[in-house]
Amino acid sequence: MTAQSSAGRIDTSRPHPARVYDWLLGGKDNYLVDQEVAEKLPPEARLNAMRNRAFMHRAAAWLAGIGIDQFLDIGTGIPTEPNLHQIVQNIRPSARIAYTDNDPIVLRHAEALLVSSPAGATDYVEADVREPGAILEHARNFLDFDRPVALSMIALMHFVTDDEDPYGLTRTLLEALPSGSYFMFSHGTTDEHPHLVKSVTTTYRKGEIPLRMRTRDEIEPFFEGLELIDPGLVTATKWYKDTPAPREELSGFYVGVARVP
Repeated sequence: MTAQSSAGRIDTSRPHPARVYDWLLGGKDNYLVDQEVAEKLPPEARLNAMRNRAFMHRAAAWLAGIGIDQFLDIGTGIPTEPNLHQIVQNIRPSARIAYTDNDPIVLRHAEALLVSSPAGATDYVEADVREPGAILEHARNFLDFDRPVALSMIALMHFVTDDEDPYGLTRTLLEALPSGSYFMFSHGTTDEHPHLVKSVTTTYRKGEIPLRMRTRDEIEPFFEGLELIDPGLVTATKWYKDTPAPREELSGFYVGVARVP
């Protein structure tokens, strides 16, 4: 794989969403500042992270199964096996996956762990979703935008506040994709855990991590103009295709997969 960095050293004085999420998934690539945030979150947070991860596995496998062999994954997070490219290349060995995240520690791990199958390729650039132009410029040098691309934005946009135009950023990325591309998306919510609103938002705020959980009605506009794939916009444990139904449990994420017309 290739990897490019646009930022500097790892800042261990402040928590980072990717490293908090790593802790929630049982990973060890996090620091005390991240652990302090994660350990103050309610127990449901860890379960919700795992359910969201399971959705990503199911959705990526389904997309690869219908022939999608190019993925642009924004907000990659610290690699936790199996990662997206491992799921996809197990089905389509020649698939190409471009990863993006804004934490230097992800770059460090990407260089070591995001190893492609011999027939395919992986790429990594350190960039922020708030800079979609830079992401697209890099991605176009690695992916063929004359053919369908799957844009993956998993557990990312609830860290983008309203004043940062989350819908506009997403639209810019989607509008760059050719017809027949797909959008794989998940977003944090407290719709099914209303009693946790205060504790979750307060914990992240104290850690100086912006957080904007959204309701289903607020998440729906991310899919505007797209063709939602059945079962539509649902909670993480209710999305599956061509596999046994997951155990239906409460979820802290809405998820969906949609086609670009």
